[in-house]
Amino acid sequence: MLATPYVASLRVYEPLESFGENNRQLWAKSSTGLHTRREEQLSALKRLIKSKPLVHDQDGAHIIERNGARFVAPWSTTQRCWFALNEFKSSLPSTLIPMFFPSNDELSELDSDLNLENNSRFAHIITETWIIPPRWFALFSPEERLRGHNSDGAFTIMRTEMELAKKRCVATHQVVRKAFGPGPVEEELVQLLSWLNIFDPHSIVECDYGGLASYLELSLKDDGNKGLEADTSIEDVHSSIEGLAIGDSSQAGYGYERLVSRWRRVATFEQAM
Repeated sequence: MLATPYVASLRVYEPLESFGENNRQLWAKSSTGLHTRREEQLSALKRLIKSKPLVHDQDGAHIIERNGARFVAPWSTTQRCWFALNEFKSSLPSTLIPMFFPSNDELSELDSDLNLENNSRFAHIITETWIIPPRWFALFSPEERLRGHNSDGAFTIMRTEMELAKKRCVATHQVVRKAFGPGPVEEELVQLLSWLNIFDPHSIVECDYGGLASYLELSLKDDGNKGLEADTSIEDVHSSIEGLAIGDSSQAGYGYERLVSRWRRVATFEQAM
């Protein structure tokens, strides 16, 4: 089982040529495969008990090959930690910030120490715990889904071309905005599209259930299904969007409820741990 089995990931793999020379040389020699998922998670867990600043660590990457070309999704550990730090900071009252964070001078010094090639301050990976946001499924079609079992247990991975992912995101946003107007759901799609627009247009977008695939499989079997083959999350999201587009509230609600109820059962495993 994966080190953090409750984490799902949305990743962008950019063409190897999109990176600087040092990283190109490093990743051109690296092996591909799913084992990097385990390595990334173990590294994150070790960092919980390690005092060494992460900016001095050698970061890793997920690497895949497609049509004879190599694509890379750096772990982006520094960026992801930095963004999480700032997000947590923004959620605190100003009077409590000094209790959790060093001084502004120390934070500024840490910020300047981030040795990110090409001054890149964005992460190639977004993660969620215990659930997969419906908007992620909107980026893919059913035939782009791969599922099965490996040494880590059950898995489900979806991959598509960046161009298709962005077109589907735009189409979903248009439908949602027309149906509900401006609001939180519409804004989440805007943010997702803005993130996708950062990357090379020839990139590959991947949704990885991570360890949630095992919990989903167990939940589906408990419900009388054979396993992951009964997961229709992509279909449910597309059906719900189609319902919104044609003004069929019954279809829209049915697809959404199927999706939410399925993943709500997965989320209950959190209370059991």
